[in-house]
Amino acid sequence: MDDRTVRLRRMTPAEYETVTERREEETARELAAFLPVELARERAREGTARFLPDGPDTAGHHLVVAEDAAGRAVGDAWIGPDPREAVGGAASAWLYDLHVRPDSRRRGFGSAILRAAEALTAREGWTALGLNVFGGNEAAIALYRANGYQVAAMSLRKDL
Repeated sequence: MDDRTVRLRRMTPAEYETVTERREEETARELAAFLPVELARERAREGTARFLPDGPDTAGHHLVVAEDAAGRAVGDAWIGPDPREAVGGAASAWLYDLHVRPDSRRRGFGSAILRAAEALTAREGWTALGLNVFGGNEAAIALYRANGYQVAAMSLRKDL
């Protein structure tokens, strides 16, 4: 595995808008395997509104762009309190989103962004970093497993 490093910086308002649009489209695409398309889009938008009520200024949430050594944006991430824990008292963080730009994939930046997110998590005083990944996202599953993440829970489904 390539030993890349990245620096995380806060997203600009324009980056936030672009990233939010991309994230909601990707989430809706994944959800559309289980829900009607319009409902999937609505759920994706509702997730953003629920977890980021103040957009990029939502307290406790870090919406960051990952830059390589040359200062080129290679991806982005959203880290915040674990939504499964009590609001305001979360001991764990949650990786809501990790994205590597297409032209930067397969070059070690996913692992580098993950390491930087873990470092941010530790600096904030959180003791663990959790995440959720859709079962069909084999690349993401491989990334997380290669970086020491283990399945904590599994949800299965069968259409009848």
